[in-house]
Amino acid sequence: MGEEEEDNQLSPLLPSSSTSSVKRTGTVWTAVAHIITGVIGAGVLSLAWSTAQLGWIAGPISVLVFAAITLVSTYILCDCYMYPHPHYGPNRLRSYMDAVLFYLGEKNHKVCGVILMETLYGSTLAYVITSASSIKAIQKSNCYHREGHNAPCSYEDTSSMLLFGAVQVVMSQIPDFHNMKWLSMLAAIMSFAYSFIGFGLGLAQVIKNGTIKGSINGVPTANIADKLWLVFQALGDIAFAYPYSGIVLEIQDTLKSPPPENKTMKNASIIAVSLTTFFYLCCGCFGYAAFGNNTPGNLLTGFGFYEPYWLVDLANACIILHLVGGYQIFGQPVFAFAERWFINRFPNSWFVNNYYTNKHRWFPSFQINPLKICFRTAYVASTTAIAMMFPYFNQVLGVLGALNFWPLAIYFPVEMRIVQKKIQSWTRKWVALKSFSFVCLLVTIVAFIGSIQGLINAKFECDIIVITFITRLNIILLIEIKF
Repeated sequence: MGEEEEDNQLSPLLPSSSTSSVKRTGTVWTAVAHIITGVIGAGVLSLAWSTAQLGWIAGPISVLVFAAITLVSTYILCDCYMYPHPHYGPNRLRSYMDAVLFYLGEKNHKVCGVILMETLYGSTLAYVITSASSIKAIQKSNCYHREGHNAPCSYEDTSSMLLFGAVQVVMSQIPDFHNMKWLSMLAAIMSFAYSFIGFGLGLAQVIKNGTIKGSINGVPTANIADKLWLVFQALGDIAFAYPYSGIVLEIQDTLKSPPPENKTMKNASIIAVSLTTFFYLCCGCFGYAAFGNNTPGNLLTGFGFYEPYWLVDLANACIILHLVGGYQIFGQPVFAFAERWFINRFPNSWFVNNYYTNKHRWFPSFQINPLKICFRTAYVASTTAIAMMFPYFNQVLGVLGALNFWPLAIYFPVEMRIVQKKIQSWTRKWVALKSFSFVCLLVTIVAFIGSIQGLINAKFECDIIVITFITRLNIILLIEIKF
């Protein structure tokens, strides 16, 4: 294995029509950038609300526990990339779905495919909605600065979503993960920037208040049932702020060797999860310390802070730039999967297989493919259109995240580990892995119940119709795994 390798297997994140040599030049730092771009989203700024529901002890502990769970799951997946030997292969499993097919068989592969594609598509959809919230927050911030904090500043989402969609139409023509280093680096820097700003504003507010707000028990409620619903939702928010299992092997496939790819990926995961946990704790704890029981759902778009307005604007601009990269991190696996299917289905089609070189005196030459242009543009258009139709779909995605967390981040990796290492039933390792999976399943169920309750309370009738259909589909698929 070397920095440049000949590999004629089709990769889900390489141009599907090409079987030429693959040049892997990724390093631990490019992997860290990819992971942070995929993991840290604007949701980091909502963890203050989650901490507020759990209180000063359970909140930080929950963040640390889910960080540990994420690392365990990632370590398992990293060793699934090469087979039969995890270091030297020589064969590669370049995507999550390829690994599930190889280790667990066709039935699990089909179930995994539906759940994974639904999760990736839902993530890109959420990024469209979140970008519109940040664009609207910039407009509101300037309005509040001009007119006063009680001014009726209201803006619609449609134009913001269309603008973000137009940018993604262009960005989606990036061929594959191997060409995304610069975008992931930029997005990671932006995520650090707005996380630092959120942390700094929270710290400044604590100093201004002269006291640390909050309590051990978190936000008080009228009865125990209401408290349980809020705790369940908070646990779900924290649990789903971490996992990136669906893109681990795709990122690992960009890494050069030596050292072995799984070793580099594990090191990158430790660095990325440690940095992520640091920012989660800083933003979550200082946000709660600043606002106590009145902690907003999002420190920047929920207007916990009004001034300095230019700093709030800068933070939201950084969020938008980060979301541009994050959309591609989750969109590229979908593009590659669909394009590979079209190539296998229509091997002689010029529309699918032909590439045309475009040269311009002011820009570097690049290749275009009719299928890539049409499919990727249609994909971006669909996410933008659905986001415009269901601007509150983030609440629905929270439910979908709760439903999909266990199979993608826990169940499939654990089962692949058992098959890969030939672990016998009822041995110590088998019991430990199964117990780990079962505990995480309980967390998923609890978070799912809390998210459903949140939807009902918010009265998102149209969204509930959508979620009911998808929930039933996913439950059927999970039952299929067992039988």
